[in-house]
Amino acid sequence: MKLVTYSEPKNVLRTRPALLWGEWILDIRELARVSTSLNIRPSRPIKTLSENASSILDVLAKGPKLLDDIQKLSWRIFNRIDSEKIPRTMKKLSNVRVRPPIPRPPIIRDFYAFENHVRAARARRGLPMPAEWYEFPAFYYSNPTMTYGQDADVPCPSYTKALDYELEIACVIGKGGINVREEEAETHIAGYTIMNDWSARDVQEREMKIGLGPAKAKDFATSLGPWLVTPDELQDKKVAPAKFDLRMKATVNGKQLSDGNMNKMHWTFSQMIARASQSVELRIGEVFGSGTVGTGSLLELGQEAHPWLKSGDHVELEVERLGVLRNRIIETAES
Repeated sequence: MKLVTYSEPKNVLRTRPALLWGEWILDIRELARVSTSLNIRPSRPIKTLSENASSILDVLAKGPKLLDDIQKLSWRIFNRIDSEKIPRTMKKLSNVRVRPPIPRPPIIRDFYAFENHVRAARARRGLPMPAEWYEFPAFYYSNPTMTYGQDADVPCPSYTKALDYELEIACVIGKGGINVREEEAETHIAGYTIMNDWSARDVQEREMKIGLGPAKAKDFATSLGPWLVTPDELQDKKVAPAKFDLRMKATVNGKQLSDGNMNKMHWTFSQMIARASQSVELRIGEVFGSGTVGTGSLLELGQEAHPWLKSGDHVELEVERLGVLRNRIIETAES
């Protein structure tokens, strides 16, 4: 199942949760009505959700059981709909604006899970691999108020001349908890999406010398999307708990620069959740970034592969089964 957050051209500030079916979306508020029209009886909890849910976060807040029920109901609905007679209440994906799945997550944690990226990026700076990296999955906190979705313009900060992309996968927490055990952590994941952790490398280099950060090098933008894919859609690609064989690619202005795979993660999302939840309550809707896949940034590839990003550049991140996340870089008023 794919969950999407969207807005319509006539009211771009009002976002709504929906289910994605090919090139069509079904708003959650229409779920009960459409199922009834197809002679499928929705449960009372789904009827209540249809009347009240205004975001994917509202959907997740009802718990994993209801999410499973929605998945089963959506399968029945989409298998019964006649492709030549799409219900009028469904909308064409191309006619709406796709927003980040969770527009304002409670928290964004970004980890550092791919050894080949860490090793190559540090080698570029003449640094060895720290022994501590192998002891636990490390992370930093990013800014949950500065998220961008599909086809959004991302302003280049006025204070950097070294803007970079980062090709990542993110999971979204669907069940809260504290001191979550690694073997149970996968059940706390609602789904997966693509993440671009935009980075100001010149600022990052100076911040890291201080020993605190990254901060202003990262807090200006994080792209998420295009939608949230539930784990049931990935089971045939599973190689370990919360770890999948998914190819990951990045292109800039149509030129492919990055080519990696999620199966190269040293630290899995289960291990990240177990680490982050030690003595800390995880909340529904939190975003956990994987960190950059190998070859997934200009920092790692070097300027001989491509110069730092500039206004007008188009960046596309593609992850098998999760879709393509597209953004364009624009100047800010201060640039």
